[in-house]
Parts: sequence; structure tokens; C-alpha cells
Amino acid sequence: MNTANDIRKTFLEYFARNGHEIVSSSPLVPRNDPTLLFTNAGMVQFKNVFTGAETRPYDRAVTSQKCVRAGGKHNDLENVGYTARHHTFFEMLGNFSFGDYFKERAIELAWNLVTKEYGLPKDRLLVTVYAEDEQAHGLWKKIAGLTDDKIIRIGTSDNFWQMGDTGPCGPCSEIFFDHGDKIPGGPPGSPDEDGDRFIEIWNLVFMQFEQRAPGDRVSLPRPSIDTGMGLERITAVLQGKHDNYDIDLMRALIEASAEASGVDPDGPFKTSHRVIADHLRASSFLIADGVLPANEGRGYVLRRIMRRAMRHAHMLGCREPLLWRLVPALVRQMGEAYPELSRAQALIVETLKLEENRFKQMLDRGLKLLEEETASLGSGGTLSGEVAFKLYDTYGFPLDLTQDILRGQGGSVDTAAFDAAMARQKAAARAAWAGSGEAATETVWFDIREKTGATEFLGYAEDVAEGQVMALVVDGKPVHAAKQGDKVALVANQTPFYAESGGQMGDAGTIITANGAEIRISDTQKKLGALHVHLGEVVKGEVTTGDTAEFRIDTTRRDALRANHSATHLLHEALRRRLGDHVTQKGSLVAPDRLRFDISHPKALSPEEIRDVEAEVNSRIRVNADVNTSLMTPEEAVEAGALALFGEKYGEEVRVVSMGGAEPEKGKFGSFSTELCGGTHVRRTGDIGFLKIIGESAVSAGVRRIEAVTGIGALAHVEQQEALLAETAGVLKAAPSELPSRVAALVEERRRLERELVELRKKMASGGGAASESAAKDVAGVKYAARRLDDVPAKELKGMADALKKQVGSGVVALVAVQDGKASLVVAVTDDLTGRFSAVDFVRVGSEALGGKGGGGRPDMAQAGGPDGDKADSALAAIEQALAAKAAA
Repeated sequence: MNTANDIRKTFLEYFARNGHEIVSSSPLVPRNDPTLLFTNAGMVQFKNVFTGAETRPYDRAVTSQKCVRAGGKHNDLENVGYTARHHTFFEMLGNFSFGDYFKERAIELAWNLVTKEYGLPKDRLLVTVYAEDEQAHGLWKKIAGLTDDKIIRIGTSDNFWQMGDTGPCGPCSEIFFDHGDKIPGGPPGSPDEDGDRFIEIWNLVFMQFEQRAPGDRVSLPRPSIDTGMGLERITAVLQGKHDNYDIDLMRALIEASAEASGVDPDGPFKTSHRVIADHLRASSFLIADGVLPANEGRGYVLRRIMRRAMRHAHMLGCREPLLWRLVPALVRQMGEAYPELSRAQALIVETLKLEENRFKQMLDRGLKLLEEETASLGSGGTLSGEVAFKLYDTYGFPLDLTQDILRGQGGSVDTAAFDAAMARQKAAARAAWAGSGEAATETVWFDIREKTGATEFLGYAEDVAEGQVMALVVDGKPVHAAKQGDKVALVANQTPFYAESGGQMGDAGTIITANGAEIRISDTQKKLGALHVHLGEVVKGEVTTGDTAEFRIDTTRRDALRANHSATHLLHEALRRRLGDHVTQKGSLVAPDRLRFDISHPKALSPEEIRDVEAEVNSRIRVNADVNTSLMTPEEAVEAGALALFGEKYGEEVRVVSMGGAEPEKGKFGSFSTELCGGTHVRRTGDIGFLKIIGESAVSAGVRRIEAVTGIGALAHVEQQEALLAETAGVLKAAPSELPSRVAALVEERRRLERELVELRKKMASGGGAASESAAKDVAGVKYAARRLDDVPAKELKGMADALKKQVGSGVVALVAVQDGKASLVVAVTDDLTGRFSAVDFVRVGSEALGGKGGGGRPDMAQAGGPDGDKADSALAAIEQALAAKAAA
């Protein structure tokens, strides 16, 4: 039997032999179409190629594309498990021609594949064509030899494909397989076409027109081909099954569910096993592509899918989490074709286990209340919207889960009353927020948050993505459009731009709208915990709300931010190991050019400690181990050994980042460093390059600050230090290795010369060693020695005054030193005269003459200064007058 993996491989290899490039599946989160919740068809990743906005190095392609239809326009969620062919996750096989071959070759390739490669009998195949497409009708007769009764003309939109109201479009041709008259149903276009006998297995889209406006359709210059064949459907046909859930791939997952739960896969709970198998695939692939459970957007759809599967596990009687135990079975089935599934296996397991544990607690509490409220409803009753809201608000029971449970009982929910209760809660929250003291200009974000919902962050996996402009703010006010020169704050439905949080600075970059407007983004900030607000200037054209745009971060800057952020994690752990467990983070800054890390520590780090910490970090960088991310509750993460960082506000679920190499003794995570962190990080520690600590200082009592650089910044720092070293060696005419001894000798020489200079200045101040009579004058019977000294350091004045006092013997000494226009003053009184005179009184007189205030010291020695050095002689004269007055008194 051909397995699903064999059938996928045959499809890809067949088209590769026929000149097609095998292109990997794009992620489930579209990066080039912000209007789509999830990738729902094979052509999504080629949309811009079809429109001409993008070129590829090939003009033929073949893919097996991951698809999800579980939200928005394409939502099959409620039918999954109950029908033969509905899935939330499925694979779309497709071949594409971008202006190369067209209808004839497309039909020829398709017919040869299904009849020769797959070996389907021709008599069980029929096709449809668009009623007006005579060319396709003729080609099917020519190539396949089909008779007119096997080529059915369809005149509706079922056989005319459009990308949207405008854009590329064209007629379709579908291939159907006849399962036989034992199954009810008629061919397409017949009154009983909705039966299950005739199943569409492949749709060929002949993209030959462009719809410019209603009624305005023109031919494309390069017609293209876009086809789609569901892997699950064609596998069912080739394996002789009528039900997609009976194919080998799905059956393996169903049997794994049955084995883990101990419940018969084909018994009364058959539907539950089918739901679990389908939703396991959707949940796992979404998580692998970066979607995590949340209360809004894609994360909310994922949570709905997960919880629907978990409720069916509950219905099977499982008292312990089930889904995470099935992940290995899924990886065995699909991991070879989709390596990202294997790479993300640990994250998938952790996420499913966390969500199911939380869901079971919520389910137990909520079901009890729901059972009490529905006991009196009876079949077909309507549950009060107030009760449904209480379940949601108090127990975390989503409305759709309540509706799903009641649907199984034949009941419903009063959604109008539920919406009214929700509106009242929002109004109360707004009133509370408005009274919280926030600046009036910030109230604009509350309105935007209610209107647009949260911004979805794509930047953990992507540097470039498309988004839709949801709101614009200029000068603090919402506007519909912003023109060139406007400083603007822009909010989108999704973005790769990281908003400043946890010490990491926000991203910068460029936003270019579909109509060519360009906004240069200088910063990204987070508002109300959910909105990513891009701050920048419109440098070209005009941007309006509703525009689609390409969001492109400055990758050089982001790479530097990633490196510095990951380095702080390694630095934190290295500091704790070297200094002790008392070390905790007290703040941080992660900038593109540097990092700053504040820690609790009572004293300065010694040079040896700094060297040890730096060496530890760099050894962990050189290990070049993967940086791993898990999703957990904060409590579980801390209990498992993760560090919670200072200043962070954690929600119900947190990202746990582990790095630095394996250390099995380090608890659950087994890595050198494990912290709760929502920031962006390198993929491997080697991406950091290396770390260099460039500063250590005090911030406040008990808090030290480490400053460091990494990667290119660290290299530039080292190069700068080497250049300074070389320059210094050149000045001293010595080899760099000789510098320590040469500098030490110079320092000692300088000290000797400074001592000699001080002695010379003392002699200069005392008159060069002359007798006391020539060193002082008589003022009212008291000797007074006064000197003005230019360019003498103030710190030397006291020593000079003491020397001059000894020379005078008995009297008053006043010295003024003038440097850079400012004056320093010292007055000294010999011990025998301190009973009559105070040096403090005299120094204050001199300070006033210098334009200063006050001064102080002891009766025998006082010091002061003043801003006006030109008044030095006046100050000495003022002191002499004060001495004369006091001596005569």
C-alpha cells in the first residue's frame, strides 16, 4: 500500500522531473498576506509572484503546503470529527507556473500523474470546466480522451477562482473521483451533488485575467497555473478508503489516542478520537510555526483547537493530560517531511501539557456550574447570557466552549445578553483606567485597543512580514491618513517589530505600504500591554488606515540586540556562580551597541572577579549550544528552576529561555542559564561572538552596575584598546610588553619631581630662605607674611603656610594661589597668637574680597576660595587691614 508519505513524495518528485522547483512549505502564519489568519492554500506563499510584486529564480514550482482552516472566513472547526473530509489541518499538494506553461501542459501533467503515476482508472474520473472555457473543454477531450458526459460545464463561481474583489483570477477545472454507486450522491452540477459518491481530488486554476474593478476584467500578460490537491483526499482514494480518517497517517494517530486513553478507537467514542487526531496535528504545527496559546488573534484560535481536543479527551475519561503523549506518534508520521516538527517537539510537548493542565482545572470548576444551570433547561433550552459570561469571566470558560457543550445537548446560549455583560465590563474597566492618573494623551490608546485588538508579534521567527495598518496617531490624535513629514505612531494587526520591554530596546526599521508610502521607524513601544506602537516619520507618500504594508526591521540592529540580550542571561548566571546566590538582577538595558546589567552586591567587584565572570560567559558562548524556548506558567517555571527577572510583569503563561550548554544537574531544564523572558534571543550562543566587560560601578547602596559589549561592539572595543596600547608604546619608544615597567618607572620619576617641586614652592613662598625680617612686614606690632602664588595647586597651600609660619616665628601668614582665573586662600596664625586672632576671621575677609562666601577651619589654620583671581592682591590687603584693626583694638 502506498503510504501518505509515499504519495506526497511521488507528487513532488514527479513535478521535479518535469522541471519544477521543489519549494518548502511556508509557515502557517502568512508573512505576505496580513488579511489571512492562517495559510489556507498552496498559493498563499506565491501571491506576490502571481501579482508581479516579487520574482523568484524559477518559473515552475511544486509544494506540499501546510494549511489550517479554523478561523475567519475558512472555518471548518465545528465539522471536524463528524464528517469524512473536514480538517483543521491538511496538506495541499500543488504545482505552479508563473507565466511559463498554461492550460494544455497543466492538464497533461495532471492527467499523467493521476492515471500513470498514481494509477487511477480513467473510467472512474470525470472533470468540470467553467461553462465559458471552451479551450479547457477541448483540451480535456484531446489529452485525456474524455467524452462529453465526463466533462461537466459549471457556470458558477465554483469553477471561477478569484484572489479577492480585485486581482488575478481565472477559470478552474476540477478532477473528481467516482467512489461507486454503493455510495449515494450525484456528479457535480446535479441536484444531488452534495452526496459523497463523487469526490473532488484536484483543482486546476487557470489564472489568465486581472479583475481591476467590477465589470473591468483584462487578460494577464503572463497567464499562470495554480493547482491544489488535498493529500488526505488523494491518499484515501489511493488506499481504497472513502473516509480521510481511515488513511494510514490519520489512523496511526487515532490508534495512538486509543492506546493512551484505553478507549476503543472504533466504538462509541470514535468521533472523539478523530477530533483528537486532527487537532493534535493542527496544534502541533501551529506551535512549531511560532503560534502560542493566547486570548486573542491566532493564539486564541490555537487555544480553541487545543481545548476542543482536550474536552474530547475528558469525554474519553482521561484524568491526566493526553495530547502531549501523542506528539511522538505525530513526529514519527510527519517529522521527516516537516523537520520543523522534530525541532519544536520539546516546545510542543511543554505547551500542550501546560494548556491541558490549566484546562482541566478550569473544566472541572466550570462544568459543575454549567451542569447546575442547565439541569432545569431541558432539551433545546437557552442558557442565560449572564451565566455564560460568569463562566467566561470567573472560570475562564470561553463562550464557544459553552456553546459547543450546549450544542451537544441540543441547547444554545443567549449571546445578546452575553455581549451586553461583556460591554458593561469593558465600560467599567475603561472608567477605572481613566481614573488611574494616566496622562490624557495616553487615553487614545485605550480607544485603539478596543477597536483593533492586540497586536500579534511575529518577530520571534521573522524579520520581515506584511501587516495591515489599523490605526495612525499624529500629535496625540487618531487620524485616517498621515502624509510626508508627519511624525506618526502606527499600530498594525501584526508586526515583526519588538516593542521595548524587559530592558530590551524597541526595534527600528522601515514600513512600506502597498501604494509606495514609506515610514522610517525609529522606535517601537508597547501600550496597554498589548499594542505595538511603531514611532517614526513618513518620508514618502501618504499612509492610510487599512493599508497593507511590508514591515522590515533593521536586522543589523536586531541582531546586535539579540546578542546583547542573550549575553545578559549568561552574565547573570556567571555572576551568581562567582559571587553567590544573593546576586539578583536589579535592572538592565539591552541596546544595540552595549548592555547594562545592575545586580544586588554589597561591594565593588575585584579585577580577578571580573576576569572570572567574563571568562565563564565566553566559555558558554564558545559552546555554541542551541537557545531553547518553552512555554509555562510562571509558578511552574520557577519551581522547575527558572529565574524570574526583576521588574518583569508576568501573565498566565511565560516564555522560558534556556541557554549555555547542557548541565543535567540544573533541574528540569538542564541548561547553564534558564530565565523567564519575553525578549528576542540568538538561535545559538555562538551568535553572540564574545563578551567584554568595559565597566563596573556603584549605582546605589548594595547595587552594582556591569557594562559590557558583545560581538562587533566587543571587537571594536578591543581594537580601540590595542590602538591605544600601540600609540602609547610608540610614544615611549618601547614594546607593548615593556609598558608596565616603563610606566611604573615614569610614575616613580613623576613622584620624585613632584616632591622636589613642592619643596621649591615652599622656598618660593617663604622668600627663598631669607631671614624672617624680609619674609614679613610689621602690622601694628604683629608680623604679617603675605604671598600671591600663580599656578600653584591649592592642596599645597597649607604645607607652604606651615613652612612660612616656622620662618616667621610669631605672626600671621596669608597665601593666595591663582589658577584658571579662580583663587584659593589659606590664612595661618602662629600658636602664640591664637588667643588674640583667629585664622577663620581673616580667611572670611579675604574670601569676600575674592567674590566668595565664608570659609572655615581652625583658629590656627583656615581655608577659603573665590571665583575672582584678579582680586588676589586685594584679598591680601583686606586681611592686612583686618589684622591692623584687631591688633590695635
